[in-house]
Amino acid sequence: MTDRFTFDRLVGFTASILEAQGVEPAHAETCARRMVEADRRGRTGHGLIRLAAYSTRIRAGGYNLAPDIRTLHETPVSALVDGDNGLGQVVMTRAAELAIDKAATSGIGWVGTTNSNHAGAAGIYPAMALDHGLGAFYFAVANGNGMPPWGGIERLLGTNPIAFAMPAGHEVPFELDIATTVASHGTIKVTAQAGEPMPEGWVVDADGNPITDPNRADEGFLMPIGGYKGAGLNIMIGLLAGVMTGSAFGRDVVTFRTDHTTPTNTGQAMIAFRPDLFSPLEDYRNRVDAKLTELRTSRTLSGDPVRLPGERSRSLALASDQQGIEVPPALRATLADLAAELGVAPLA
Repeated sequence: MTDRFTFDRLVGFTASILEAQGVEPAHAETCARRMVEADRRGRTGHGLIRLAAYSTRIRAGGYNLAPDIRTLHETPVSALVDGDNGLGQVVMTRAAELAIDKAATSGIGWVGTTNSNHAGAAGIYPAMALDHGLGAFYFAVANGNGMPPWGGIERLLGTNPIAFAMPAGHEVPFELDIATTVASHGTIKVTAQAGEPMPEGWVVDADGNPITDPNRADEGFLMPIGGYKGAGLNIMIGLLAGVMTGSAFGRDVVTFRTDHTTPTNTGQAMIAFRPDLFSPLEDYRNRVDAKLTELRTSRTLSGDPVRLPGERSRSLALASDQQGIEVPPALRATLADLAAELGVAPLA
């Protein structure tokens, strides 16, 4: 049976686990909120399932638990944030807030990070911009390479996600959150924890044969979305979030899941923007609502409405608020072991 807990209960538990390992309370709270928000929105590969891995890295000394997060370079519309090897959710939250502030003042705010770490679900950061009536793009270099460039055989590329949020009027905001590989490592981990096989097309061996055992995923190559087009998009994100920010990309990437001590120098970038850059806000809202309605109500074979990106995460978040956030039995057992080890009260 899958248990359900309130958002605040899971945040409190997660923060307690982090604090018990030396994370300062404010950073523990921020990291916990970003993680639980991922589960709340259905992005379970980047939620509480990551807490054990983060804890392993904390205890190995792989994080700076007292980082001096600061702005290295700044213009009215841009900034580069040095995360000083702090928790990725904390670093990226700081960067997202700065991008939002700049967009509110100047119309656009492009903020990159360097010396950051894995920051969880991509979509939660553009969603922060929506709360301020803004749109946003988000890019990140993944914390581990599992895919070669198109035509190659050397693992030089990761899952490199892209997320986008576009506010609307009465319509549900458009929110896109995708890896540029068919499956992310988080999704593979969820599949393994559930004891289920991977679908064909997620991972292949060097000869192109499918691997369906999630516990053998590291033996093969992740597959890009859309063939060579997805592989090209993956590199574009690496250039924007990694090369432009002076962060790791290609052979410089540290595999977060197996190397628990080397600083990852993870790069991320968020571009926030005001939706009224080209027309009055009311005109923009009317146009975007009309087009989203047109798409959602277009004809389908089943007769059911088209489901646009963002609608499912919103419905899952609403269900989580009403019924609690699901914690599957295998994950709850892992969390219970971690809590016992650290002397933290278990979920109940």
